[in-house]
Amino acid sequence: MTELSLESHFHTSTRHTTHYLAAGPEDGPLLIFVHGWPELGLSWRHQLPVFGGLGFRAIAPDMRGYGQSSTYQEISAYAQSEVVADMLELLAGLGRSAAVWIGHDWGSPTVWSLARLHPERCLGIANLCVPYFVLENGLSGLLPLIDRTIYPVAEFPYGQWDYIKFYEENFSRATAVFEADPYRTVKLLFRQGDPAGAGLPAFTARVRQSGGWFGPLEAAPDLPLDEDVVSEDDARRYAEALGRNGFFGPDAYYMNHAANAAFVASATETLAMPVLFLHARYDYVCETVQSQLAEPMRRRCPALDEEVIDSGHWMAQEKPRVVNAALCRWLVHAVPTHWPVSDLSVE
Repeated sequence: MTELSLESHFHTSTRHTTHYLAAGPEDGPLLIFVHGWPELGLSWRHQLPVFGGLGFRAIAPDMRGYGQSSTYQEISAYAQSEVVADMLELLAGLGRSAAVWIGHDWGSPTVWSLARLHPERCLGIANLCVPYFVLENGLSGLLPLIDRTIYPVAEFPYGQWDYIKFYEENFSRATAVFEADPYRTVKLLFRQGDPAGAGLPAFTARVRQSGGWFGPLEAAPDLPLDEDVVSEDDARRYAEALGRNGFFGPDAYYMNHAANAAFVASATETLAMPVLFLHARYDYVCETVQSQLAEPMRRRCPALDEEVIDSGHWMAQEKPRVVNAALCRWLVHAVPTHWPVSDLSVE
């Protein structure tokens, strides 16, 4: 298959502008890929041309605060109520009433919240790494599910989620050290999974103890680029966008837990539509293979399919062929009416 080029578009309303990348025919069945922290629509660069080439209309927005989408200087502007509203406006702007939504990292709670509050807009949902009924319910929803065999409460009261508490207590410092050298930050963060980390505390569990993401350092250490996740060009594009916009918006996603929980509190908990969850075996922050983190999802998603990918957190970039194959299998099996209709005839 010849790789399709990615189109760049904008959708603008009276409240927000969303930049998005697109591939595939405009009338194809719609897939919307929702990125997380601290990424871009570019994070789905390995998925968009593949699914566009299959005949889908594959869309990946820059979320608010990122890339060429609108940025804001109020923390409350990054609550999930605002982010979900952006996605509903984008959907309407594309002239569609529903889509299959795929999320990762902070994109996952956005997709989960959207499915919970607006199930009629979701023909199916797939999420990577972050399971249902945890992060969108706020930090308090994560704490009871910490694996205390790895994170004794006396030493790790917030478990692997210690870094989230650090944002709440030291937001300015967290943002400043990322912004000090965005390129180094990107190189440090975007790394493949390491099987040797199994059963050990994630480095995020000691952020508060260390005095910051990089301890006493005022910027990320200069590590070699992990080209199994990002190329030099990819890393530069991430760094340029983060350097231009800053980390205030991306980091502010971590500052609205109470508002996010209240946003979904009155909605149904059961998701009746087809759901796919892809576990990352070597993601030790969102550890869902050995811990109980995925159990709330299993109790509330009757049409749930699950696969475990031998990958770290940046799954769509580290193992794109495996992720694409899993998504294809699920779409054929669980959402067959959303598959593109071929215009080829067999004689």
